[in-house]
Amino acid sequence: MEKKTLIIIEARLGSARFPAKVIKKVNNLCLIEHQILRLKRAKKADGIVLATPREKSDIFRKISKKYKINHYEGSEENVLQRVFYAAKKFKAKIVVRSTGDCPLIDPEIVDKVIEHYKNNNFQFVANTLPPTFPDGMDVSVFSIELLKNVYEKAKTKFDKENITSLMRNDSKVSKDNIVNYKDFSDVRLTLDTFEDYLLIKYIISYFKKINNSNFKLIDIMKLRSKNKKIFKINHMIKRNQGSKLSFGQKKWIEAKNLIPGGNMFLSKRPDRILPQRWPVYFSKAKGSHIWDLEGKKYLDFGLMGVGTNILGYSNKYVDDAVIKVIKKSNVSSLNSLEELKLAKKLLEINPWAGMVKFARTGGEANSMAVRIARISSKNENIAICGYHGWHDWYLAANLKNKKTLDTHLLKGLSSIGVPKKLKSTIFTFEYNNYKKLKKLIDEKKIGIIKMEVARSFESVEFISKVRNLCDKKKIILIFDECTSGFRETRSGIHEKYKIYPDIAVYGKALGNGYAITAIVGKEKLMSNSKSSFISSTFWSERLGPTAALKTLELMEKNKTWLEISRKGFKIKSMINKIIKKYNLKIKVLGLKSVIKFKFEYEKPEEFRTYLSQEFLKKKILTTDLIYVSMAHSKEDIKRYLKVLDNVFKKISFELKKRNSIKNLLEVPVADVEFDRLN
Repeated sequence: MEKKTLIIIEARLGSARFPAKVIKKVNNLCLIEHQILRLKRAKKADGIVLATPREKSDIFRKISKKYKINHYEGSEENVLQRVFYAAKKFKAKIVVRSTGDCPLIDPEIVDKVIEHYKNNNFQFVANTLPPTFPDGMDVSVFSIELLKNVYEKAKTKFDKENITSLMRNDSKVSKDNIVNYKDFSDVRLTLDTFEDYLLIKYIISYFKKINNSNFKLIDIMKLRSKNKKIFKINHMIKRNQGSKLSFGQKKWIEAKNLIPGGNMFLSKRPDRILPQRWPVYFSKAKGSHIWDLEGKKYLDFGLMGVGTNILGYSNKYVDDAVIKVIKKSNVSSLNSLEELKLAKKLLEINPWAGMVKFARTGGEANSMAVRIARISSKNENIAICGYHGWHDWYLAANLKNKKTLDTHLLKGLSSIGVPKKLKSTIFTFEYNNYKKLKKLIDEKKIGIIKMEVARSFESVEFISKVRNLCDKKKIILIFDECTSGFRETRSGIHEKYKIYPDIAVYGKALGNGYAITAIVGKEKLMSNSKSSFISSTFWSERLGPTAALKTLELMEKNKTWLEISRKGFKIKSMINKIIKKYNLKIKVLGLKSVIKFKFEYEKPEEFRTYLSQEFLKKKILTTDLIYVSMAHSKEDIKRYLKVLDNVFKKISFELKKRNSIKNLLEVPVADVEFDRLN
């Protein structure tokens, strides 16, 4: 009696990258139905089993009943167990493995692999060792005995999710590979992303129009030769990429299908740091360390919450103060007293100012400052230097020329959606270029100057000239200290030089990770804001002010601005020594506690990517930007510098050898990051 041969399709709804992909419909049928119909045409198999997780199996039960195939419900995570138990239950002797991401599977290929297995003495036969068939035509055949053996051996999560991994990698298992007549391994016909779905939908719909429901791989390839453009829709996705991505990276792909851009903050997008490798999401953070969704622990020697956590992550005293407030309610129909307390504190450390307003983000705080200044100035024209958010008033600088903000924010930043009428209200000037600023003021009749006090470097002479010019021309001066605030003095950089603005904007570190920003200004200017409508529901919550009060208390107690500056100065000195040691063209810029690398090479983005790539291997998160924190210990600094020495050594060697470091990159080059201090 011939051994019973069963095709077992493993399918589920919980795909991280493209949820519920197998039940997406094309021509009124779920894609898993298309796959079942195609597999039913395989002549060498005795039946089909649909093996799915116990959870949310109703739809799979209905589909199995509809097509009169067997159905097994088992573990979602342990796919190996699910397939083994399904094979046992339905008494399979030979197992033909198919996954639910192959809706275009060619039954003739399935028969070919089964026949080769039956006619030879191999324990494992597949068409992917290595692949010459398109991704999505994958078939593997093995005995129930081999399946039982690997089931008993599997220990890791990877081996339990990828049921043939142990079979393929075990040298003791005799195996053979079926080769296609032509290598089409670069063609992607699998279902793993939305782009894959669009291509599969096109192919199925095309063949329905010409009344060919039994199309083969060769027919698909003929279609591809006629319409190469549509087949490029998913060409950027690597074969078996899903099995190599972490859970967080898979979730990032899912997020990009649901959230424009994938998240709410450009600087945290993994494609801008280390594509395909960056951990993306965190489960917890404490001190100078972050844990990802899979429990891996990393030293954060880079962004530190993008400059928000001077005291370190999850500071006990700040968190305790916030938790105490949460237990008594964060909001109510009445106001929070913490607002008043924080206003008093900020005026105490900014004695030049007279009034304060609060917001929750830097962008809205800067917009509020601009509104207040325009009310008082009665002149809408603003000269800016630096990065001040995403709002219309700021992006209007790129309406006349899309390159205007290239040195202030991001190259080629689009101003789509910004009213064109704003283009004559905003003008840019370069830091430390007083002549250009003076000319701009004379030509454009500027009423407001808004600038970051310090960028890649700082100039007391320039700041002083700007202040004097504003006094002479009766121009309102706004200092954006969102990033530089609390890093070198108990308030802003301006305090170091005793050069005061009319309005200062604070953010980032003010709440040590909790959302709070402040606009501090001279009483006359701030009073004028009452004539304009400036209001928001969540500006009245009290977690931000509570966190800010405790953060300012701890900063003052520990003189944190002195400590992080001392640490930063030491780190900068050591980095410069390493640069000199390997004779590299790299400049170290920024504040004492905000360290910025400038790679003076033709393709600086390659160096930034390589830096993050190599540090990640050592469980350190870093970029070309370092925000020094109180939580960074001597051991953290020593560990970072040791890895940096090795990285720069490799760069130096590669440059001497090839005059390029491109060969060192294991991932695509990251998108260009902000070319600015913060």
